Amino acid sequence: MAELIRQMTEQTTTRLERIAALAEQGGLDAAVELVVESVVDGGVLQAFGTGHSQAFAMEIAGRAGGLIPTARVALSDLVVVGGQPASVLHDGSSLERDPAVVDALWALTDAGPADVFLIASNSGVNGSVVGYALAAKEHGHPVIAVTSLDHTARVTPKHPSGKRLSEIADVVIDNLAPYGDATLSLEGDIAGDIPVGAVSSMTAAFIAQLITILAAERLAASGATPPVYLSANIPGGDEHNHRLESRYGDRLRRHA
Repeated sequence: MAELIRQMTEQTTTRLERIAALAEQGGLDAAVELVVESVVDGGVLQAFGTGHSQAFAMEIAGRAGGLIPTARVALSDLVVVGGQPASVLHDGSSLERDPAVVDALWALTDAGPADVFLIASNSGVNGSVVGYALAAKEHGHPVIAVTSLDHTARVTPKHPSGKRLSEIADVVIDNLAPYGDATLSLEGDIAGDIPVGAVSSMTAAFIAQLITILAAERLAASGATPPVYLSANIPGGDEHNHRLESRYGDRLRRHA
């Protein structure tokens, strides 16, 4: 047990250190600049991910220490605000692979002209993710992608365009997850080696936080006050947040 814990710690921390080094060398600057330009121009950061990549969108949108002009796009929006029956969500893996959901999802997005789209997908090939990125580009919005370049290069795109998310985005950030996401293996007597220890959610969350931190720093350096959430669980948090949220009306989507 202790050895597996050590190995997982190493697999995670070495990747986080590589991403931090990339950021220090300016490797995230293009993404940060798009985010800053959007905030300055009154835009909203539209964050989208399916499956476990929903965690990335939740890191971007609506949390303490995060930027206020953010919205989380999710396939569940089709039911929560789109009026579709809950049954469409029963097979989530099928829905995320279906490019046919994009038109309905886009219609619910309410994108403004200055909005930028941050889309996470470890594989970068599922139909809904690729289709949504294409829709954002077709409507004139920049797209920032967080994906595993190792994984996406080794799998077949599921969208009719034959494209991968990494081939659509203006800025591509590698989450450094390996093919298959798992970093460790257990020896199995019957099934052979058993893959465990996925890292894409942790590295993507770190990337989301770095983009947020660097964007806020750049806004502050320009003399602007970064519109950042306070925790709702500290005195004055709700009042601070509601005051800044009011600038954006109902464009800030936060679903449970």
